[in-house]
Amino acid sequence: MKNLTFKQLRYFEALARHGHFRRAAEACGISQPALSMQIKEMEEEVGMELFERGARQVRLTGFGEEFAPRIREILRSVDELGDIARASRDRLVGRLRIGVIPTVAPYLLPSLLGNLGRLHKGLDVHVRETQTPRLIQELEEGRLDTAIVALPVSEAALTEITLFTENFVLVRPGADAGKPVPEPEAVREMRLLLLEEGHCFREQALSFCNMDMRTPPRDVLDASSLSTLVQMVDAGIGVTLIPEMAVAVETRSASVSVARFKDPEPSRTIGMVWRRTSPLASQLLQISEVVRRSIGALRDQHDGQRARDNVPGQ
Repeated sequence: MKNLTFKQLRYFEALARHGHFRRAAEACGISQPALSMQIKEMEEEVGMELFERGARQVRLTGFGEEFAPRIREILRSVDELGDIARASRDRLVGRLRIGVIPTVAPYLLPSLLGNLGRLHKGLDVHVRETQTPRLIQELEEGRLDTAIVALPVSEAALTEITLFTENFVLVRPGADAGKPVPEPEAVREMRLLLLEEGHCFREQALSFCNMDMRTPPRDVLDASSLSTLVQMVDAGIGVTLIPEMAVAVETRSASVSVARFKDPEPSRTIGMVWRRTSPLASQLLQISEVVRRSIGALRDQHDGQRARDNVPGQ
């Protein structure tokens, strides 16, 4: 197997990840026939079929399954060679691949990307927004440099640092404004709207309401985004919990009321994680400070907006 090329390894990894020749070719920036030819040459070189071709999907063969983790390890090692070179510079430049969970990305990224662009002009930021399990997998496989997620992650191979803590608020129909804020047990008896399974925020909300995460009540309804949840509340379908950072964006066009719970308020801790072996650890610590600065500016903006909203006659 001396004639395997680095490009072929990249193409193999893309096809294994996407399970589809067209999508893998697009990810690699080549034509589908060119990708197919490279994979075929790779199979001829190793003397075994690596993929099972179906009408709509491509799957790894048994041998391909054994082959895949070794190829990913090779690719990650090569990527880390580049990271070592970048880490030797005084400032962070080049590509930075950041993963962000969906309940943080829309609210933090506009401020964060602006600050990163201003403070690190040579940085080429690539953002990946998806749920925590996928982010952790891609981080461990070397496809991300760092991820912003809810803590704790508790993975021995990852470093995690706390960025900030934020509370959850109760979103009710506008007609409920001024009503007493229910206790967690009372929320459990309402029609509670939650994010679909896979979102860590769903589990945190269920935990606050003392609901069984495996078998929640039948009145719990699922949605794919916080925006959909708030619009469903506006339509009178139920109530929901959302993180504080989402309030300004998600409630500005909805006729809903927002209430804080009594102490101890439900909350979550957001942090950054990266591989313990990453040569970029010191640079990622610098990035974490930019994230903290961005969330601080965001909170100041929201506090100012709330103060203006409370001024008589405004």
